[in-house]
Amino acid sequence: MADIDVEEMPMAPHMLAPDMVVEPRVQVNIDWSQVDLDSIELPEGENFGILSDDDQEEEEILETNTGFGNVIVVDNLPVVAPEKHEKLENVIRKIFGQIGVIRERGLWMPREDGDGKTKGYAFIEYTTPQEAQTAIEQTNGYKLDKAHVFAVNMFDDFEKYMKVPDEWVPLEIKPYTPAENMLAWLTDDRGRDQFVIRFGSDTEVFWNDARQGKPDPVYHRSFWTESFVQWSPLGTYLATIHRQGAAVWGGAQTFNRLTRYIHPQVKLIDFSPGEKYMVTYSSHEPSNPRDTQRVALNIFDVRSGKVLRDFKGSADDFATGGTGGVAGVSWPVFRQVSFASSKPKWAGGREDKYFARIGKNVISVYETETMSLLDRKSLKVDNVMEFMWSPTDPLLSLFVPEGGGGNQPARVSLISIPSREELRQKNLFSVSDCKMYWQSNGDYLAVKVDRYTKTKKSTYTGFELFRVKERDIPIEVLELENKNDKIVAFAWEPKGHRFAIIHGDGPRPDISIYSMRSPNNVGRVTKLTTLKAKQANALYWSPMGKYIVLAGLKAYNGQLEFYNVDELETMASGEHFMATDVDWDPTGRFVATSVTSVHQMENGFNIWSFNGKLLYRLPRDRFFQFLWRPRPPSLLSAEEEAEIAKNLRKYSKKYEVEDAEQSNINTAQDLEHRRKLMDDWKSWVSRWKQMYEEEKPYREDLRDGEPSDDDEDLETEEVEVEEIMKCEEEVISYGFEQVD
Repeated sequence: MADIDVEEMPMAPHMLAPDMVVEPRVQVNIDWSQVDLDSIELPEGENFGILSDDDQEEEEILETNTGFGNVIVVDNLPVVAPEKHEKLENVIRKIFGQIGVIRERGLWMPREDGDGKTKGYAFIEYTTPQEAQTAIEQTNGYKLDKAHVFAVNMFDDFEKYMKVPDEWVPLEIKPYTPAENMLAWLTDDRGRDQFVIRFGSDTEVFWNDARQGKPDPVYHRSFWTESFVQWSPLGTYLATIHRQGAAVWGGAQTFNRLTRYIHPQVKLIDFSPGEKYMVTYSSHEPSNPRDTQRVALNIFDVRSGKVLRDFKGSADDFATGGTGGVAGVSWPVFRQVSFASSKPKWAGGREDKYFARIGKNVISVYETETMSLLDRKSLKVDNVMEFMWSPTDPLLSLFVPEGGGGNQPARVSLISIPSREELRQKNLFSVSDCKMYWQSNGDYLAVKVDRYTKTKKSTYTGFELFRVKERDIPIEVLELENKNDKIVAFAWEPKGHRFAIIHGDGPRPDISIYSMRSPNNVGRVTKLTTLKAKQANALYWSPMGKYIVLAGLKAYNGQLEFYNVDELETMASGEHFMATDVDWDPTGRFVATSVTSVHQMENGFNIWSFNGKLLYRLPRDRFFQFLWRPRPPSLLSAEEEAEIAKNLRKYSKKYEVEDAEQSNINTAQDLEHRRKLMDDWKSWVSRWKQMYEEEKPYREDLRDGEPSDDDEDLETEEVEVEEIMKCEEEVISYGFEQVD
C-alpha cells in the first residue's frame, strides 16, 4: 500500500490562481506526470470544483427582485398649488393610463411641507414591468407644453446612477495582440466546409473531406457546453451555453473564446442575421406558487458583450400571440429585419436595422440604433396572432383570426416599415388555422389556410399565394384536387420559384411540385408533377435549389429519395435507418443525415453527395447535434453566378485534375496498405512454418516415434456406432369391456 502523508496539495495550473491559499490535505503519493488528465471524464452534471473554460469562473450575477420593477419616475412635471393637484393628476392619468393599467393608489406626487405645492415629479406604479417599460419608451421626451418635457425613468435605475463615481477615471489601454482571422476557414484551398457534432460530453469540429471519404478533425473538447452549441448565421462564431451565460468562440483551427455574455440560467440564444446582436432567454420559477413564471431577455452587442436592452416580465407577457416554444414562449421572441439575407425567422440582412416582438393587440418594432420603439409607438393590431418579416425587405406579414363571434373575418396583411402602410390585405372566412411561409428572396408569400366545412365537423386546406414583388401584389388561390387531403409538409425552393407539398392521409402520401411560373410565363401557378405513394414526411431543398430530398424520418425508418426537379426524375434512393434529421451543407453539394439520442441505437451520421451517393459514415454513441458551419452570402452578383453556371465545364477542369490526382494518391495508398497487409501475412506464415518445423521432433516423441505430419501416413477407418436413444412400453386399450 502506498505511503500516506500530509502535505500541501499541488496546484493544478488549470484551476488555481498563484495567490490562492491552499489548505493542507491528505494525499496519496502519486506520480502526476504519469496521469493523463485529459482522459479523465466527470459524471454529467458535476464539476467537483473544477472550473470551466480553463479560467477562473466569474461570479454569478444574482438578480434581486426589488419589488419596484413596475414603478416609473416622471420628472419635469409642472409645479402647481394644492387647488390644481386634482387637475394635474387627471392629466397624468389620461396620458399614462392609455399605456397600461395604473394600480389603485399607484400615482403619487410628492408635495412640499410648507405650501403644499408639488415637487415637479411623480411615481407611477403599473401592474406589470412590461407596461412600465412601454411607458418609458412612449413618454420619455413627451412635450406637455413648451416649458415641460417629460423625463421618464425606471425607479430601479436610480440606484445604478447613484453608483457612478464622482471622478472620471480613464480606461486602461491594453496592449494590442493580433487575433486569428475569423474568416480564415473560408479560404480552404480544397473548398471544404466545416461542421460541428456533439455527443456524450464531447464536442468536435471537422472538415468535410469527401475526397478522402472521411471527416478531417479540426478541434475537440470535452465539457465545452452544458446544453447545446450554435453557429452564428454567417458562420463567424460558435456559441456555447453555461450556467453563468453564453460564450462565443471563433477561428478556423483553434477555437479561442472571444466574448462572454452574463445571463444566469440562460436556456436559449438567437443571433441577428448580421451577427451584431445576440438575444438570450431565461425563465425562473416564482417563489410563490400562485405567481406566474418570470421571463428575462437580454439583447447583447456581440463584440463587446454589453447588454444594450433587456425585457422582463411574466411568461404570459411573452407568450401573447404565439404558440409553442419553451414554457409557452414563442421563440425567437424578437425577429429582425434589414436588407440582405435569407433567414426566414429573422427576416432581413446584415444591417440589422429593426427587430420586433408581438404583444397583446400590438406589434412593437424597435430600431437597433437606439434600441427604442420606432416612432415611440407600437403598431396597434387588435387580436393579432402571428407575424413574420420578409427575408429581404422591411415588410411584415401578419395574421388576425376571426372576431366578433365569426362576424369579423380573419385576415392576412402586408405592412411596410417604417411607414406602417398596409400594402395588401386578404380577408378569410371560416378559418380554423393559418400558417405563413416566405420564399427566401421575399418574392412570394404562401399562406396555408385550414377552413371549416359548412357542418363545422371537419376542415379542408387551401393556399393563398401572394406575388409580393409584382404590381398591386396579386393573390392566387390554390386548392388541391382532393381538398380534404391532410398537408404533411410545405417547402419553398430557395432562390427559386417552385414549391413542394406532401399531402394525403395514408402511410404513403403524395408529393406535388408546383411552379409560380407557367410555361408561357403568365403569372399563374402551375403543377409540374405529382409523385404518388411516397414514403416521406419531410422536404429538404438544396440551398441552391434544383434538388430536393424527400425524407421519411422517424416512423418512416429513414427512407431517402434524391430528386432532380429540373428533370423531374429520381437520381437515387437510399436509407438511413431511424434517421431523425437531414441537413444540406451551405453549398448544396453534400447532405448529412443523422440519428440523435432520441433513439438508443444506430447513433451517428452519414454524409451523402447531392445525387444520393453514400460517401462515409461516422457512428457516435449518445449523439445529440450535427450542424454545418454557415457561409456568408456570395460576393458575386446574380449575373456572375449565372455566367459561372453556364461555363461550369471550363471552371471545373481545375478541380477535375485535382480530384484525379487525389484519386491516384488514394489508390496508391490503398495499394500500399494492401501490399503491407500481404507482406505481414507472408511474414507470419513464414514464422509459423519455421516454428512448425522446429517442433516436429517433439510431436513425434509425443506419438512414440510415429510421424503424423503427412497426409500419406494417415490411415482412415470407418466405424459405425448404434445407440438406442429411448425404449418405452405402453398398453393400448381398444375400447372392449371385460364381461364376467
